[in-house]
Amino acid sequence: MQEMKIKRLTRSGQTPPLPQYQTEGAAAMDLRAFLEAPVTIPAGERALIPTGIAIELPPLCAGLVLARSGLASRKGIALANGVGLIDPDYRGEVLVALVNLGKEDFTVQNGDRIAQLMITPFARPDLCEGELSQTERGAGGIGSTGVR
Repeated sequence: MQEMKIKRLTRSGQTPPLPQYQTEGAAAMDLRAFLEAPVTIPAGERALIPTGIAIELPPLCAGLVLARSGLASRKGIALANGVGLIDPDYRGEVLVALVNLGKEDFTVQNGDRIAQLMITPFARPDLCEGELSQTERGAGGIGSTGVR
């Protein structure tokens, strides 16, 4: 099992909790808001929410910041960038860009679980320009395989 270094950032004498996997089979760990005061996100607006942590990812791994399905389905709270990407050379605080797609204002409280962090390996191939191999699908794009 690989390890990931994590640094908790202290603000106003407070230290944030570590991210946690909520179940034994969870693929991602929950990120919590680390706020000095609640942040209200008006309907249709965005806010950048600090987590109070910085991480050092394992080699050739990236961090994917994902929305929490419960917040999205019940409150319309999603990630402003769809999926956040943390590169392995980033050492700053993990911030979460939330967008309120709901019809009512949404208030984030200190300690709220606001997103999930999944650590995943990636490949970084060398690029070589040339002709592409042929496949049955070819250049058939969106909708080209039908519905059924």
